[in-house]
Amino acid sequence: MSIRPKSLDAIEKMREAGRVVIEVLARLRQMARPGVTTGELDAEALSIITGHGARALFYGQPHPRGGRTYPGNICVSLNEELVHGIPGPREIVEGDIVSLDVGVEKDGWCADAARTFAIGEVPERTRRLLATTDEALEVARRQARAGVLWSAVAGQIEALVTGAGFSIVTEYVGHGIGATMWEEPRVPNYVGRDMLRDDFLLVENMTFAVEPMVNMGRRDVREKDDGWTVVTDDGKPCAHFEDTFVVHRDGCEPLTR
Repeated sequence: MSIRPKSLDAIEKMREAGRVVIEVLARLRQMARPGVTTGELDAEALSIITGHGARALFYGQPHPRGGRTYPGNICVSLNEELVHGIPGPREIVEGDIVSLDVGVEKDGWCADAARTFAIGEVPERTRRLLATTDEALEVARRQARAGVLWSAVAGQIEALVTGAGFSIVTEYVGHGIGATMWEEPRVPNYVGRDMLRDDFLLVENMTFAVEPMVNMGRRDVREKDDGWTVVTDDGKPCAHFEDTFVVHRDGCEPLTR
């Protein structure tokens, strides 16, 4: 495993990319309401991204198993859709939960973030699902710093989620990020045998994306026939939060919040 700390100049450029991501997420959350299509959200995201001279990272990404490339500029996933929802003609309705995942490259450096939010009133357990997943990301912000083993942070994330009565997805994890969207290391939100084998020490000026993905029901997920959208196997709601972080000696700074 090769973890490469970033220069201060690279980190500043990632902050700039992060500012574009922040703007996109804020605008789309404001725009998302009943009757708006996921494709309209995608088009607005692209307009903002290109307006900053940046590039939408997800468009044209190859499928990991050789299927069609990703056709959207961002990912818009609804309700039981966990990640990689393809934007299109589907209209948002009252009571939906919407997950937005936005990746941007600007001046050769990347940032990536995701948020899940409700449209109107949703059940109390759904609100707790969203709050717990957001809090799981906050655990990373509070606990990560140079010299800490990632497994110590991941264990706290997992304990928070399972203690709230939800399940953490293990098929998809966070990742290093920098000049490309996906770099080493893999950044799980749980502790298992694979995590202990691939554990890593956080080092100053490393950059990585933490993205807890949490299901209301069982942790099992599957891919839909469109070849990209990942859904919960039991059809229950799920949530996805993500930020890009830089590690400091005494803490961890989000570049996308």
